[in-house]
Amino acid sequence: MRNLHFTRETKLVDATRRRFLNDCFGGLGGVWLASAVGSGLNAYDGSNEKASSTQASGPASAKIPAKAKRVIFLHMEGAPSQLELFDYKPELAKWDGKECPKEFLDGKRFAFIQGTPTMLGPQFPFAQHGQSGAWVSDRLPHFAKVVDEVCFIKSMQTDQFNHGPAQLMVHTGQSRIGYPSMGSWVTWGLGSENEDVPGFMVLLSGGRFPRAGNSLWGSAFLPSVYQGVQCRSKGEPILNVANPKGVSRSERRDMLDTLSELNHHSSQLYHDPETSTRIAQYEMAYRMQVAVPELMDISNETQATLDLYGAKVGKESFANNCLLARRMIESGVRFVQLFDWGWDSHGAAKDEAINGGFQTKCNDIDQAMSGLLIDLKQRGLLDDTLVVWTGEFGRTSMRENRGGKDTSKAELVGRDHNPDGYTMWLAGGGVKSGFTHGATDPMGYFAAENPVPLRDLHATLLHLLGLDHSRLSLLFQGLQQKLTGVKPTKIVTEILA
Repeated sequence: MRNLHFTRETKLVDATRRRFLNDCFGGLGGVWLASAVGSGLNAYDGSNEKASSTQASGPASAKIPAKAKRVIFLHMEGAPSQLELFDYKPELAKWDGKECPKEFLDGKRFAFIQGTPTMLGPQFPFAQHGQSGAWVSDRLPHFAKVVDEVCFIKSMQTDQFNHGPAQLMVHTGQSRIGYPSMGSWVTWGLGSENEDVPGFMVLLSGGRFPRAGNSLWGSAFLPSVYQGVQCRSKGEPILNVANPKGVSRSERRDMLDTLSELNHHSSQLYHDPETSTRIAQYEMAYRMQVAVPELMDISNETQATLDLYGAKVGKESFANNCLLARRMIESGVRFVQLFDWGWDSHGAAKDEAINGGFQTKCNDIDQAMSGLLIDLKQRGLLDDTLVVWTGEFGRTSMRENRGGKDTSKAELVGRDHNPDGYTMWLAGGGVKSGFTHGATDPMGYFAAENPVPLRDLHATLLHLLGLDHSRLSLLFQGLQQKLTGVKPTKIVTEILA
């Protein structure tokens, strides 16, 4: 009996942590397996070792009939002023320069406004355009010609008034880091159509990284193969994909084959799903060495197409990114996300004033986003491609008075952040064209008709793509996590074609 006790004790002392977990049938591996099965994932059987973003891993029960196959999401980072672009308010013009009504301030939190600011009327002329009679300011003359392709939502709302958390709300449905982005949810649920390029790609313009960083296209607790891949429209398309100097493609193939054998052995031994992801990502990177440079080369586009967007070969710009987005969805990419930085119009400096940098930004996007809609339509892609344009919130009807200062005679004009009512637009992919949903009050300050919280927008976008938001979920930290969160959510059926 003593010998038996001694033998067991010796085995426990000599056992490593890895050996213990490997031998423990009911240990952490069992916990993972239980959570995987409970969340709708397939139990690990080695069959997913070729997993890639082309394969859908989300629950099959989440799939419903779809009207859109792919998404191009245009985010104007910094939040453009809807009152200078789409939401014409003649009543606000009458209040220009007058003190803000007390009811607009009571119980409200602002990023910079203090005390009692003055109201600020529209800064540019508006006119109605197209058969729909949509109001558009003179800052977007190209866009004014395509408004009949667009569905406006003029009653958007968010519960965040600072940029980083508000950007996370737009893309992940949460104001905190650590949740999957919409593009990751979509590719997890649907997969993509081309194994040579990622299913979810990201393009930046404006010269600065988004406030919330790459969490805006991260996969969080979803398999990392579904995270967005950032591309560059100038220079090396994707960093760290090209072979190092002196390493040939055949040598890289030999290295990957050896590495793949080691990873497969680890996958069979420890059953870690991220090992399968690692294998897939190495193979994807190898294929991207050939596919991505060709995809990102716009020099083979006709001059007429370049002119349509205002794109220039070799330049980093929103125009080039819009053209690249079209090329990406043509190649089978499921979700393309564009960020354009520079829309924060506080009026504290020339480059962030409505009568300064804002006008430059309008020039940067006007022809490009209009050209994108025209190009998609003439190629027969608009019907099943959903184009989304938005900021993270809107701007106030009041003039910003940073620090409570009197800014009524200041040269530079700006507005503070407003989460209570702003405008976004969609086009193609199963939404009504030449249509406007919702409205703000006569001052353009809060959503007065048919308010649309972000979770309802998310549910609607997923619905259009053929995904039931209530079933597209994954068990994580004891909760069935969803893009739309846990609050009551509805699809905005009024905008569906």
